[in-house]
Amino acid sequence: MLAILTRERTIPVEERRALFESLMQRSYRQAFSLAYRLTNNAAEAEDLVQETFVRAFRFFHRYDETLPFTNWLYRIMSNAHIDMVRRRGRLKMTSLEQPSANGLATVEVPDADSSPDRDFLDNSMGEHVQNALSTMTPEFRTAVLLADVEGMAYEEIAEVMNTSVGTVRSRIHRGRKQLRKHLVKSAPDVYGGMNNEL
Repeated sequence: MLAILTRERTIPVEERRALFESLMQRSYRQAFSLAYRLTNNAAEAEDLVQETFVRAFRFFHRYDETLPFTNWLYRIMSNAHIDMVRRRGRLKMTSLEQPSANGLATVEVPDADSSPDRDFLDNSMGEHVQNALSTMTPEFRTAVLLADVEGMAYEEIAEVMNTSVGTVRSRIHRGRKQLRKHLVKSAPDVYGGMNNEL
């Protein structure tokens, strides 16, 4: 009897794992794209996607298969990104020019500009817009990206960001205002006509 119960429990776990892997593979590009928009850095985006999928796997038993996987994943990513931003404030920075105890350089810096993912993403959204996004408050940036890039409804964004629809509306409005202000200021020849838009 115990063997039968154990076998019945093992099959659903394996099926859930296979389902998770399938959903992960299908949503990876979208997840990376959003992570890159949130972080404006390919390496940080990879870290954010990895942390998001680790958390998603750990809590996959809570996922309701009747709901869109990407909405659930974006909610996890939003929380993970906010955690990363908060941790960044507590991290100790080290100068690249500071030698180690033996006098040798200890830090290797990858060339983020050589990443094919960065080329793809930079070409899909202009440099001015990406730079403007990186200056925004994280909560506003997330709300604007989910609405304007991912095309999600306010109700879906509220679920992803674990907040009310009214808060989502406010974040999108204020985020678009931040975005417009930065674009008009940084590239007035291109975006000067946006002064009264959004």
